[in-house]
Amino acid sequence: MQKIAPYINFQGRAREAMELYHSILGGKLELYAADETGQTRPAQPGDRIQHARLAGDGFLLIGSDGHPKYPTTAGDNMAVVLVGSDRDEMRAAFEKLAEGGQVKMPLTEGPWGGAAAWLSDRFGIGWNLDLQPA
Repeated sequence: MQKIAPYINFQGRAREAMELYHSILGGKLELYAADETGQTRPAQPGDRIQHARLAGDGFLLIGSDGHPKYPTTAGDNMAVVLVGSDRDEMRAAFEKLAEGGQVKMPLTEGPWGGAAAWLSDRFGIGWNLDLQPA
């Protein structure tokens, strides 16, 4: 089975971001670093994150600390869409993601019987929430 997942360059904040998303979404979080020879190994506290993977029921997020020689502008070229049908869970995820970020559109009822929201989290990552009708 194929999946499409965003890859996010957090420019040195991958651990912090992925741990926050893990606390909100659950799932399994894997963090990897590189040793002196470039071989991948499980990341230890303080390591630069070479590869992070958060997988759960219906979602997959992949990210890294990026490379200091190749800076990016967070949030300008991607967004993550969170789709769900449990209103309370979606509202809780929205509120947690919005902490320290910028709400661009609050959770707004739509004509399809669901709701949508749009925000940038405290890492500058754009999030769209798509609440499906139950």
